[in-house]
Amino acid sequence: MYQVILYYKFSPIEEVERFCKYHKNFCNELGIKGRIYISGEGINGTAAGTPEQIEVYKNYLRSLEGFEDTEFKEDECEFIPFAKLICKIREEIVSIHQEGVDPKEGGRHLQPNEWRDVMESGEDYVMIDVRNNYESKVGHFKGAVLPDLKNFYDFPEWLKTADIPKNKKVLMYCTGGIRCEKFSVLMKEEGWEDVNQLHGGILNYAKKEGGEHFEGKCFVFDDRLIVPVNPKALEPIARCEITGKPADTYVNCANMQCNKLFVCSEEGAHIMEGCCSEECKQSEYRRPFDPENAFKPFRKWYNYFGDDFKQRAV
Repeated sequence: MYQVILYYKFSPIEEVERFCKYHKNFCNELGIKGRIYISGEGINGTAAGTPEQIEVYKNYLRSLEGFEDTEFKEDECEFIPFAKLICKIREEIVSIHQEGVDPKEGGRHLQPNEWRDVMESGEDYVMIDVRNNYESKVGHFKGAVLPDLKNFYDFPEWLKTADIPKNKKVLMYCTGGIRCEKFSVLMKEEGWEDVNQLHGGILNYAKKEGGEHFEGKCFVFDDRLIVPVNPKALEPIARCEITGKPADTYVNCANMQCNKLFVCSEEGAHIMEGCCSEECKQSEYRRPFDPENAFKPFRKWYNYFGDDFKQRAV
């Protein structure tokens, strides 16, 4: 069994290139895989390896000045859901394309039990899903506002026309918490005062509160693509874009000029040979459809989580 971790830490890094070089070398020598982004504002990563490798990595990162209290969301997986290690420099560790956004000025962090208490209290609030549309499509909290946006950096513009009363209590959430760190700052700067964010995001809430009030599954940025959250609500809430039947598995269009990520059942994938449309199916740039490997990560996921996860609801 392998461990998968998701983490971020806003802490100034002065020599970014040097930091990234040493970090990448350490990870390569350790043998972990994943995606790690580094900038002058800190680090944002998701990685996988054996429990021993992950423990060494966590201790290493926490040994660095400014990263001593880095929090990790952890999960188990029977395979490593990354093909390789990517460790590189970015302008921002989560891109919102706004100057001067300091996470220290963000919203109040609600622990999972506090978040659930607010949801169950009958209190008046508006809840915002601060993720991309393809993420919220397959899973979200009941009653949440789901902005139809493809990129996180589109949220500031969306906020201008969202028509959310500024005297309203605001709850916001994302996968692991990092996007809320920045978007909550913008909301406060624009006049909202009671701004609250789910500490540790959906993944932390799933661990601490069993995913209560969450429907569907959580999109993750590794080869699993989706993971369960609430054992009482495992049925797909999205639909296959080919057959129209309930589905929550994602594939990339086999037309290399398209490569669209779309919800597709195995039945739909067979019908369209892995493509999202008839036009793409006829493209000369279409990859050969491999039905065995197209859904391999999902089958591995289900073999591990399927029956075992449902038993947790009993």
